[in-house]
Amino acid sequence: MALPFPISDEVEFAIEQLSYSTPENRGAVYTRREVVEFILDLSGYTDDKPLYKKQILEPSFGNGEFLFAIIERLLKSCASHQITGDLLTHKLKDCIRAVELHKGTFYSARKQLDILLEAKGLTMQQRNVLLDSWLIRDDYLLHDLGCSFDYVVGNPPYLRQELIPNVLMAEYRNRFATIFDRADLYIAFFEKSLLSLKADGVLGFICSDRWAKNRYGGPLRKLISDHFSLKIYVDMVDTPAFSSQVAAYPAITIIHNKKESSGITRIIRKPKINELHLSSLAKKVSSNIKNNNIEEIKDVADGDKPWILDLCERSNFIRYLEDNFPHIEEAGCKVGIGVATGADEIYIKPSSVLDIESTRKLPLIMTDDISNGKISWSGNSIVNPFDDAGKLVNLEDYPKLKAYLTEHEERLRNRYIAKRNPQKWYRTIDRIQPSFVQRAKLLIPDIKGKAQIIYDKGEFYPHHNLYYIVSDKWDLRALQVVLRAGIAHMFVATYSTKIRGGYLRFQAQYLRRIRIPRWTELSEDIKNRLIEASTKDIDENVYRLVAEMYNVKPDLFISLIKREEANNGN
Repeated sequence: MALPFPISDEVEFAIEQLSYSTPENRGAVYTRREVVEFILDLSGYTDDKPLYKKQILEPSFGNGEFLFAIIERLLKSCASHQITGDLLTHKLKDCIRAVELHKGTFYSARKQLDILLEAKGLTMQQRNVLLDSWLIRDDYLLHDLGCSFDYVVGNPPYLRQELIPNVLMAEYRNRFATIFDRADLYIAFFEKSLLSLKADGVLGFICSDRWAKNRYGGPLRKLISDHFSLKIYVDMVDTPAFSSQVAAYPAITIIHNKKESSGITRIIRKPKINELHLSSLAKKVSSNIKNNNIEEIKDVADGDKPWILDLCERSNFIRYLEDNFPHIEEAGCKVGIGVATGADEIYIKPSSVLDIESTRKLPLIMTDDISNGKISWSGNSIVNPFDDAGKLVNLEDYPKLKAYLTEHEERLRNRYIAKRNPQKWYRTIDRIQPSFVQRAKLLIPDIKGKAQIIYDKGEFYPHHNLYYIVSDKWDLRALQVVLRAGIAHMFVATYSTKIRGGYLRFQAQYLRRIRIPRWTELSEDIKNRLIEASTKDIDENVYRLVAEMYNVKPDLFISLIKREEANNGN
């Protein structure tokens, strides 16, 4: 095992464990051959070039689908340049490097590649020399390849951190600056592969698109923005890109190791998975031929900011707001999430059956209590083990609470938070502030097709499936009008990745991106009209009012809202 610096025996053991893991536990998803050919075309690895002069890397080759296509193109290029015999072996042995960790997959793919080379007329000696040189069984992220490449292509593993042994994850974090927060392992594959490119080299990956917009992708986006050019982005959502059905929302990303002044990214959306169609599309996008299926967007990669990848008017509107107005929290609002208990089945019960002191339970509102934008409380309460100052109460002072929690003590002590602090075994994960019930707040359910913004005048404590907004600066009824008038949905739809069914994640990280004016900067007339509108349905008059607040033309704003509604099937 060739390494840039030594690793511990514990890390070696963890790597060996992964090398025998199941496909699910190592993030193995295989790409259809038509899509492989498409990625190679987009990357510029085509057989009309002298590929025997180029070096290409496949960092996680799996069943070898990329390698089959690469080898066929390489041999065809050699044939057109009359490179045969012993010269073939000499020229080609350094053209490919391909890495795979899983032992069974490695040897299965090698066998199939040997069959392919034999069918192409290579002798056993030639085949062994090439395959011994090309194929490496190791952990790509820890292996020192000792060279750089003209092309890096592939489908990096979709592996969540919790599936990786802690000691190995720590080693990855130590080596890769882009592994941030809850980043999936493919983030490190991007980083190492980008840094392995030669000047003017090209990376072509098919991978989950989550990193392009969410929080953990920030460091990788900044790396690309600072040192590379995002040449082509292909949205592959809802296309059969893989040999098996997967839950991921994939995209093809073509990145050039050269900063280009134009800052133009060419965008393709949901292409038909058809060999002739993809081949034709690749030629058009690579040669900058204008086509209705190809869009161009400038400056998609902008520091660590999420990538805005649509060219509709919404994109222009969002950019206008971001250039002219502060973030919602800068404008004096706080975005948060409701309480997590770690044992909802114990802490959350109908108030009528929860036999504890009345001061130890608080009315709780959950997503199921919200229907059609209104609150219909189911009667659930949350057990509150905290006093008004946010400190844990003494159970001896509350005999009914003590009896109830003691009945469930074993289950509560098995939670991580209780094991970390056994003396406080009966606390909820999040600290409860009882006075928060009385505070006016806006409630936003997480997973929805469109934004629901509900006003609570100060009656409930929110559950962790609800996000909230509170403010000492803004009038919350007025803010509710602004957010309901398309603003919340447009920001979240721009920055959130969609999940199955077309739903969006109305999470704090996206809600905090909303831009609004400061309340003190609004005229008294607009303030009063917004507050008055809070008692009415959202209609064209409200849209005109919000457009006026943002200093945009009302007719253009209303036209944008209608297109948004049409796109969402409203």
